[in-house]
Amino acid sequence: MEPITVTAAAKGFTCNAYLVPGSTTTLVDAGTMSGVEDVIADHVDDLDRVVLTHQHADHVGELDAVLDAFGADLYAYGDHPRRDVAIADGDEVTVGDERCEVVYTPGHAVDHVAFVGTDRLYSGDVVVYNDGAFEDGSFGRTDMTGQSRERLIESLQDLLDRLPDSVSELYAGHGDVYREAEGDESVHAVIERALDRAERREPKYPDE
Repeated sequence: MEPITVTAAAKGFTCNAYLVPGSTTTLVDAGTMSGVEDVIADHVDDLDRVVLTHQHADHVGELDAVLDAFGADLYAYGDHPRRDVAIADGDEVTVGDERCEVVYTPGHAVDHVAFVGTDRLYSGDVVVYNDGAFEDGSFGRTDMTGQSRERLIESLQDLLDRLPDSVSELYAGHGDVYREAEGDESVHAVIERALDRAERREPKYPDE
């Protein structure tokens, strides 16, 4: 089944939280929208797991509410008091019905990972399609304490190297979902453009 953006109706700032129904019903990130657990319950009866791309506040604000409501297992790269399963680079995690490889992608966050499937990429904030900075291939900000543009560039290069040609949908932490069927270029091309922009070392936002 297609992923559902359960934070789509949020009024305040949040990440995109994706509910992926299937043999292992999964939530990718939890967001900050109050009541998100009720939105999830409108679509599914049970939630097997929550997988985190990283633990910035906009991705985990409602995590406790979701875990309490469903008793789901928490998969995360970084330490978390409620983590059930520690994931590492190269691990495989089922998201819905799709086996995804965990790719460690720091730079925006030290605990950042992306989930690379056969058809879909859940990229968190390492790469997005449009988020108010660039409209057709952007990257996570790297101007705050603990962030690194150089490491993010390496992460984008690694992600490209490990991305199957079959991946045709990009589910990012912010902005719109990108689907090749609705656009005119590949997911690879979007990431390559984000990498090129990151390598210019220009600010992500003009006022940085």
